[in-house]
This record gives sequence, C-alpha cells and structure tokens, in this order.
Amino acid sequence: MTAPLAFEDFTPGQVFELGSYEVSREEIIEFASEFDPQPFHLDEEAGAASILGGLAASGWHTASITMRLLALGVLNKSTCQGSPGIEKLLWRKPVYAGDVLTARMEILAVRSLRSKPGFGMITMRLETTNQSGALVMTYENPALFRMRSSNT
Repeated sequence: MTAPLAFEDFTPGQVFELGSYEVSREEIIEFASEFDPQPFHLDEEAGAASILGGLAASGWHTASITMRLLALGVLNKSTCQGSPGIEKLLWRKPVYAGDVLTARMEILAVRSLRSKPGFGMITMRLETTNQSGALVMTYENPALFRMRSSNT
C-alpha cells in the first residue's frame, strides 16, 4: 500500500487526470427528480423546448459526477480534510444522456496554515469536459490537507 498524498506532494501547475463517467438518461431524470425537479431535467419535450435543446442533466448532477471522479482519483488517496467551499463554479454547456464526462484537476496554489500547524491549503481548479473535448463545467476551490510531517 502506498502512502496517501499529503500537502507536500502538491505543487502549483501539477495536473491530475481523474477519469471518465458516462451519463445515462435514467440517472439524469432520477437525480433531477430528487434534487433539481425543473421540467428540462425531467422531460424530453420540456428539454427540447428550452434553451438547453434537449433533456439535460442538472448542473448539480454534473458537479456531483465531477466530485465522484475527484474523490476516487485523488481525495480518497490523500490526507484531505475537507473544503471550506467552492469558488467560481461555471456550467458552460449542457450535459446530455450518453455524454462521457472527463475531469481533471490542476493545482493553482499551496500554502501552509499558521492558524492550523500541520495543515496546508491547496487551491485547485477542476475542469469537466465531454467526449468532444468541450468544457461543460469548471470550478475552483481550496481544500485542507494534512502535512506528512504532522503528528496530529
């Protein structure tokens, strides 16, 4: 078993490819039914009549898929202790059934925390693209990571 990625393992400019996920019609409707029940996320005709041009996944669904890829690709293999929030969340293009989403994370900044010895803050940008390479979502967020040298 390899040691988890710690704060010291991240540097600005570093990129992590997080993998891909295919979105199904059924899960678009299921997610929207529970968490974002707007007609264009629930019904083909309503989607077609909307600016989205078809049944489209909720942006929150897209963000959840990206979070899954991030957790499986990096966070669950690291000393991450959570995040104070997401900044600059943008949904750029609709996500449709059959789209294959691919996510990547780029490290923007790293800084140790004087207020929490043994911890550092890493600022990352997440980009999610579809099978054509079109950017469908992007966001930036800081996350708290334990330092390898920390005894806490």
